[in-house]
Amino acid sequence: MDYENKLVLAPMVRVGTLSFRMLAAEYGADIAYGEEIIDHKLLKCERRINVAANTTEFVEKGTENVVFSTCDEERNRVVFQMGTSDAVRALKAAEIVCNDVATVDINMGCPKAFSIQGGMGAALLSKPELIQDILATLKRNLNVPVTCKIRLLKSPADTVELARRIEKLGVPALAVHGRKIADRPRDPAKWNEIADVVAALSIPVIANGDVIEYDDFARIKTATGAASVMVARGAMWNASIFSPKGKSHWEDVKKEYIRKSILWSNDVKSTKYTIKEMIAHHSCLELPEGKSINKADTVEDVARLYELEDYYWTVKNIRPLTHDLL
Repeated sequence: MDYENKLVLAPMVRVGTLSFRMLAAEYGADIAYGEEIIDHKLLKCERRINVAANTTEFVEKGTENVVFSTCDEERNRVVFQMGTSDAVRALKAAEIVCNDVATVDINMGCPKAFSIQGGMGAALLSKPELIQDILATLKRNLNVPVTCKIRLLKSPADTVELARRIEKLGVPALAVHGRKIADRPRDPAKWNEIADVVAALSIPVIANGDVIEYDDFARIKTATGAASVMVARGAMWNASIFSPKGKSHWEDVKKEYIRKSILWSNDVKSTKYTIKEMIAHHSCLELPEGKSINKADTVEDVARLYELEDYYWTVKNIRPLTHDLL
């Protein structure tokens, strides 16, 4: 994968499913990270070809719970992000999915309690030996590139030191979120500290933080010197942020997202969560639309709410309800 001058969709839990990744790519995203999947969860899955949807699914054994799905169309741009705290377990999990994705990425930046308490995400930032063990083990045994995404440490010097250690392990790129563990989204991203990392490394750095408009891609690249730029909230609120033609109206983007959710059989919880995030940012969840989306129990209910019921049944009727286990 080429990491120079790319627009990148960030990993976002409950948002970065196949439907949203395909939407972002349609608007211009060059690389799309999936939502973080915990290694324990993936180890409970079996690989399945969904002939009807033309997708490859990783389904929790004994259930119909699709943990991760992808398709041939995104094969060369999709990044599978994993949460882990153990090298051997990470390898076993990565081996399940690695032949269907472009890259395996280790989450080293999530500050949420679930990740920290499990020794995953940002908890890894203070464990450089474990980072080395995980990345070296994956790199030695997988046939796809292995990368990671980090946050800023307490001081710029500490961040640079860790980034240099990671570079020495042979990763092809490093994503850096310009916030520290204690920072919240409302706190400004520290682009200057990302710039310190860029200056210290020879591999491409992907800069992340406070990219809300298309012009911010150029602004953060100029400020940091980063090779590529990653966007999270700005894309979640309006995926057309990736388009050099300018943003489409968020209502139009929302409707296209719902079409993608129908087309790619997205989980209703993920679909509702993403739509509610759009509504909360641009409008208000207390208005009739927000209350109606809360009441939706199925993707069909969502389709009906947005007058896409005909499209829903068109998709359903041209697909046999068939799964082949491979």
